[in-house]
Amino acid sequence: MIDHDRLFKELISVFFLEFIELFFPEVHADLDPASIEFLDKEVFTDVTSGEKHTADLVVKARWRGAEWFFLFHIEPQSYRDDPFDRRMFQYFARLYEKFKVPVYPIAIFSYNSPKRAEPDVHRVTFPGFTVLEFRFRSIQLNRLNWRDFLRHQNPVAAALMAKMKMTPAERKRVKYECLRLLATLKLNPAKMQLISGFVGTYLRLKKSEEQWVKDEIVKLDPATKEVAMQFMTSWQEEGRREGRKEGRKEGRKEGQREGKQEAAQTIALRLLQHKFGKISNQLRLRLNKLSVTQLTDLSEAVLEFKDKTELNDWLARQESGVRAAVKSY
Repeated sequence: MIDHDRLFKELISVFFLEFIELFFPEVHADLDPASIEFLDKEVFTDVTSGEKHTADLVVKARWRGAEWFFLFHIEPQSYRDDPFDRRMFQYFARLYEKFKVPVYPIAIFSYNSPKRAEPDVHRVTFPGFTVLEFRFRSIQLNRLNWRDFLRHQNPVAAALMAKMKMTPAERKRVKYECLRLLATLKLNPAKMQLISGFVGTYLRLKKSEEQWVKDEIVKLDPATKEVAMQFMTSWQEEGRREGRKEGRKEGRKEGQREGKQEAAQTIALRLLQHKFGKISNQLRLRLNKLSVTQLTDLSEAVLEFKDKTELNDWLARQESGVRAAVKSY
């Protein structure tokens, strides 16, 4: 299972200023980069339900030249949640109460569907009277067109294009553009690997599509091509590792199934030998075709068989697909 929230929190934490610059350039223009400080997770308990909720990303910051601080609260959301607007307000209220500074709330929706616009406001109203209108900034990736972000020399754009609106036929083109953009950015290897891993996680292609991406990379200038090909190789190696891991997992499951089958068969054979003596090869072959459940049923039923005729009748019913009713004591 993909831990979507962890991936987004890691991406935004590492590229926080780039994230703000990409989506909120007017905020970035007045932000003091030296003031950025990531706070510990804020855990809030809902006293009515007893549930605990964690504010995903809380960042302390201030404007250029200002002495007072404020907070960014950024909440990645990877699944549809109807009371989400209320939860954003609850986080805001508790952060505002605890720190007593302004809070700038941002939600980033990363799920694939539904594509209808998510609310960016929480209201409490009465006829003719609005008690509360709380607003938050909303980024809904499945409503953003990836082509609009091609011109941004921004690592967050290189990553998040992989989760934006695209047709199935465009997936290979989007992966190529993410890779091309990443290869032109002057990032250290760790940061490049973070973006690469993000794109590789969300844009898994068929072999023919991967080959198309390779063919397009070859056309790039030598320096960009070299970096891009390194990431393609990295994705392919990761894919092979995942394939081997899945193969080993399936192998273990198959081994467990075979082990249970063998154990159930051994028990049934011992009981039959105790009841009827030597077991013929023909009977062994018939037992080999029984499931673990059928063998378990047989181990219970054999205690009631008076002779081999009843055993043969029981096996015939199993072979015809009719389960025998086993009398329990």
